[in-house]
Parts: sequence; structure tokens; C-alpha cells
Amino acid sequence: MGTLLRTSHSSFRSCSYCCSTLTAAATTTSIASAKKNPNHNHNLNQNHFLKSVRDQCKSRSFRNVDHALHLFDTMLHMRPLPAIDDFNHMLGAIARLNYHPVVISLIKRIESFGISPDVYTLNILINCFCHSNRVDFGFSVLATILKLGYHPDSITLNTLVKGLCLQGNIVGAVRLVEEIERNGYKPNAITCGTILNCLCKIGQTSMAIGLLRKMEEGNFELQLITYNTIIDSLCKDTMVTEALNLLSEMMNKGIQPDLVTYNSLVQGLCNFGRWREATTLLNEMAQRKIVPSVRTFNILVDTFCKEGMLKEAKIIFDKMIQRGIEPDVVSYNSLIDGYCLQNKLNDAIEALNMMVERGCSPNVVSYNTLINGFCKNKKIDKAMNLFHEMSKKGVTPDVVTYSTLVGGLCRVGRRKAALELFHKMHVCGQPPNLQTYAVLLDGLCKNGQVVEAIKVILEMEDKTLCNNIVIYNILIDGLCNIGNLKVARELFYSLPTKGLQPNVQTYTIILKGLCKEGLIDEVSELLEKMDGNGCTHDDRTYNTIIQGLLQHNETSKAMKYLEIMVEKGFSTNVTVATMLVGLLSSNQVDKNIQELLHKFV
Repeated sequence: MGTLLRTSHSSFRSCSYCCSTLTAAATTTSIASAKKNPNHNHNLNQNHFLKSVRDQCKSRSFRNVDHALHLFDTMLHMRPLPAIDDFNHMLGAIARLNYHPVVISLIKRIESFGISPDVYTLNILINCFCHSNRVDFGFSVLATILKLGYHPDSITLNTLVKGLCLQGNIVGAVRLVEEIERNGYKPNAITCGTILNCLCKIGQTSMAIGLLRKMEEGNFELQLITYNTIIDSLCKDTMVTEALNLLSEMMNKGIQPDLVTYNSLVQGLCNFGRWREATTLLNEMAQRKIVPSVRTFNILVDTFCKEGMLKEAKIIFDKMIQRGIEPDVVSYNSLIDGYCLQNKLNDAIEALNMMVERGCSPNVVSYNTLINGFCKNKKIDKAMNLFHEMSKKGVTPDVVTYSTLVGGLCRVGRRKAALELFHKMHVCGQPPNLQTYAVLLDGLCKNGQVVEAIKVILEMEDKTLCNNIVIYNILIDGLCNIGNLKVARELFYSLPTKGLQPNVQTYTIILKGLCKEGLIDEVSELLEKMDGNGCTHDDRTYNTIIQGLLQHNETSKAMKYLEIMVEKGFSTNVTVATMLVGLLSSNQVDKNIQELLHKFV
């Protein structure tokens, strides 16, 4: 079948032995678990048993894989042996349970009983190899199919195309399709749909649309799932208008949208603030008698909450209940988050209570959101009460919970309590992450406890976290804030020896420290060095320099950087703008500077 097929590695039998490392463990555990019963045939009507097995395969009603393996082993000890078709049902069912290495070993085993696999068996084998990330063995099985005189069918070829796509080898999948066509095998809608789906998953939506157009030209009978895949991908690629156009095109061809279509579009519209159109789609769904799911409502509730439109969010939330759709934990969490964003903490607690009353158990996200809300409002005692309530309700605090509380305790100046909770994390099996360390170190530095912060860094168990520019930015900032510029500067210049490169935030912090001490010449030198290291200045950098220069009456230099800043499209912050207005009204600057100030203010 062309180049790809001629280069197949070996026959089915040899490829089975090649993959022994893949299947050895699975064979040992799965076959050992099947209980042999040689006399089973004497106690049970074979036809009745096999019909029962086929029914269980179709309904996917196996209790677990051991149950399926017991039935398979029973079949192997029947006399006469069941037909290959009966074994295929079992093999397919076990493959659907995602026990692919087990299926590979079972096919090898039925061969040892003298049962010859057919094309269907070999297709299952190809599928299992592809899902085991061994598409090369899949091509070996294809060579065996040809060698045995069988004809590969559309399932064989589609499975191999899917296997290549699973490996991210789109080029290989397209080449295979081209080779299939050259050898007289016509790809079908499933073949193209498989590639199209993979293109969408890797963000190649435009290529997927190109393939869709080719499918249309080839008079393929296009399915709703094909359009849904592209519509969802367009929405994720911020091309919501194009997705809506494709919806209209699809409907003009007589293909009606379903819940999946609308959920993708509602999510896409909401992601870009087009919530009015999203609400219109909700009404359109009702007209088409498409019942929205809890996810549909959740998208809208979450969007309105993030937009600060709590009244509208509550209306959608209530409408969900009125339509008989019970809110889930995601629904309540969105509502709780919306109230916390607006500092309506009492309403957030009411939402939590309503959640419990309606039989929906709060999860760690529910509590983390509330704890964060109380910490931001410096209501640390209420946050700690929620923390203790979590454990009583069987909800395990995670690293986010601890990090939030450590930050909250630092915010209210309870340094010792923050450190105690930080050390408690280790005992509770929740090792701190970078965010935890950053929150703690920032809190200690802002409370003037830089020495304590350095101790924490020295004690850090995870040295990979310690060797992170974020940690050093916090420490350098803390040293600058307590007036220890000398140590801050030494630490800054030592970063390359630690394998770290300063980022724009690092430079801005040290520039702020230099400005504070009036070291204006060094500021200019460091800015040049920043350019030389390819670190681009941002609005914070310019605002920091201008503020420092103005504070030290270096007005001309400040104006120079102000011009550069505006040319680059950056704006002054409130502090700098206020200083400029004050300077303009003071009449203590020369005419040229006054003209510049008038221009910018």
C-alpha cells in the first residue's frame, strides 16, 4: 500500500513480541485475576452464556475489568471454543474500558489457543497500539492484515489516522490519507473529521476550516459534530463572529444546532463581554426547544458576576432553578466569587448557606473564595473561622487556602501567626509553593522583618523555588524599603552568579531604591544597562524614574523621560500626574518646561 506500508516493521506475531515490555505487567496482573473454571461448560448452556456476554458488552455493564477477564477466561475453556466474533465483542469492550495493554496480551493469548484473529480483531489491536502511543506497531499490524490476504477497511485506516493525530503527527496523518487515495481507498467523513478535530485541538482552526471546505467540495455528508468542533475552536480563538457565521451557514444546510453548539457560542460571547448576545442565544435555545444545561447557566452567571452585574447574575441563577435545573457547586462558587469581588461578604455567606440547604456540598474552592474575601477586608478572624469549619465539614484545605491565610495574617501584622500557619502546612502534608513563599516573604518585608524573610529563604526546603527571580524581587524591594540600599544593590548585582537574570520588575525596584537615595547618575547608567540586557522598560519603570527625579528637583531630566514615555504609548500614574499638575501651578519652572507640562497635562 505504498511507502508507509512497505516500511512497516514486521508481522503481527513479531510486533506482539516487540511490545512485550508494554504488556508484561498488564498480562501478569490481569490474567492472574481471571479465575479458571474448566468445568464451566458442563454447568451452563453455552449459547445462553455467550448471548449474556454479548449483551453485557453492548450495554457496557461489566462491574470492573476483573469481571470481564473472568468471562473471557471462561470462554477460552469452553469446548467447542466460541467463534472469533464472540471474542471480538469482549476485546472491544475491554478496550473501551481503556485497558489497552491488557487487550494486546489477550489477543496474543487467543492465538496460543489456535484461534485466528480476523480483520475486526486486528483493528482492535491497531487501536490499542495507537492508544498506547505505539502507532508504529499499529502499522506492523496493517502489514499483517495485507500478508494474511485480508482487505483493510475504513476502520483500519481511520484508526491509524487517529493514532498519528494522537501523537500530534498531523503531517503523517495527511500523508497517510493521500496514500490511501493513491491506492484506491477513499477516505470518508470520519477520516477527515479525525484530522479536523486534531487540527482544532492544536489551534490550527484556519487549516481545519480549509479541510471543511474540501469536505464540502467532496460531497461528504457532514455531521453536526464536525461543525461543533470548528465552532468551539473559533470561539476559543477569539473568532466568535466567524463562529456565528458558521452557525448560520450550518443551519442553511439543514443541520440544526444542539446544546453543545450553543454552549460553545455562549462561552465564546461571554469571554469577550458580549453577554447581551449570549442572553439572546439563551432565548433562541428556548424557541428551538433545546433545554439549557447547568453549564449553560453557569457560563452566564460567572460572566455577570465577573462584570460586577450581581443583580443580573442572580436573575439567571433564579431562572435556572425555576426551569428545574439544580445549580451545582460551580454555580454557587461563581455567585460567592461575585459577592466577594463586590465586598458583599454577608451575601456571599448567605449563598454558602443556601448551597448547603439545597443539598450541594461546598468544596475547597467555595471556602477559598470566601477566605480570600475576608482576608482582603482584613477580617482575619472570620477567615480563620471558615478555615476551621472546612476541616469539620471534611473539606481538606489546599495550598491556596494556606497561602491566602498567610497573606491575610501578614496584612494585619500578625507575623508570628503567619509563620506558625506556614510551618503547619508541612505537618498537614501541604508543602508550600512559590506563591506561598512569595506571600509570606512579601508580608514579612512589608512589616520590616527583612531579617526574618532571609531566614525563611535560607530554610526553604525546595531550593528550586528559592532560586527564583520572584523571591529575589521581594527581598530586594524589602531591603530598599528599609533604607538598606547597599545590601539591595549587592544582591541585585549578584543575581547572574546565581543563574538568574533580572526582569523588568527587578530593575524597576532597584531604580526606585536609587531614586529614593538621590543617586540620579546611577539611575541613568542602570537604564542603559537595562537596554543592553534586552529588558524593555514598561510604564512602571518610567513612572518610577519620573517620580524619583521630580522628588529630587531634577525637572529637566524628568521631562526627558516623560517625553520618551508618551512616545512609547505609556501613561502617567495618579502620583506622577498629581506631581506634574502641582509643578505646573507652582510657576517655579522655566517657560520651555511649562510648555511641555501644558502639553502632557
